[in-house]
Amino acid sequence: MSIWFQRPPVEQLNTMCQGNMLGHVGIAIVSIDDSGLTGTMPVDERTRQPFGILHGGASVVLAETLASMAATFTIDIAKYSAVGLEVNANHIRAIKSGFVTGRAEPIHIGKSTQVWEVRVTAEEKLASIHRITMAVLERN
Repeated sequence: MSIWFQRPPVEQLNTMCQGNMLGHVGIAIVSIDDSGLTGTMPVDERTRQPFGILHGGASVVLAETLASMAATFTIDIAKYSAVGLEVNANHIRAIKSGFVTGRAEPIHIGKSTQVWEVRVTAEEKLASIHRITMAVLERN
């Protein structure tokens, strides 16, 4: 069973990444399936910290992006909006180069809140894990 109220095409999600922080750090959405959303981000001069490894904040940008996009399309966006309420991140492994892949899957999809888990991996090894709580608000 699909979690989506409206399942957007990957191309639409990637268009949303243009002209803002997401495009600046190179985030790309690679797939959307019945249970979640997957995206990638390069580990390069835009996303590394001064010691040459992936910046923890960049990992959080990827995770919150995936959770926010996913949350948005599980609700009727004509009536509601999903906004970030809380982010928790645990950084497990240092990543120096290449790409990281994030996968957002819901833990809870409720009427007023949602909780998402995002696992960020590099070469199939866990780099960080994030829990993002979203508030679902009525549009005025």
